[in-house]
Amino acid sequence: MSEQNKTTLQTANAAIRRGDNEGFLAFCTEDIQWTTVGGETLDGKQAVRQWMRANYTKPPRFTVTDLVAEGELVVAIGEITMGDEAGNEVTSAYSDIWRFRDGRMAELRAFVIER
Repeated sequence: MSEQNKTTLQTANAAIRRGDNEGFLAFCTEDIQWTTVGGETLDGKQAVRQWMRANYTKPPRFTVTDLVAEGELVVAIGEITMGDEAGNEVTSAYSDIWRFRDGRMAELRAFVIER
């Protein structure tokens, strides 16, 4: 299951890179919980959809440097560049911890540190 979950996350991430938020959301459970540690928590696919619509007006650029899976967890470590509220590009280091349920992404705990 671990390798399948890694492949699912890689496919979902490819959708984000293309600006296909709905393609990404197709891999999420309806009740997904998306938490940015030290920030907000989004409950449900609709909340994530709205957040993506507001924050991914231009697809983010990101690189995954490490991808580790164990059971229902997949950890992605990398770097992401996206626009801030003023339209400036901001690069951050991140670590995403994804919990899968029945082959879909059900929970995200994102640790994001601006560089």
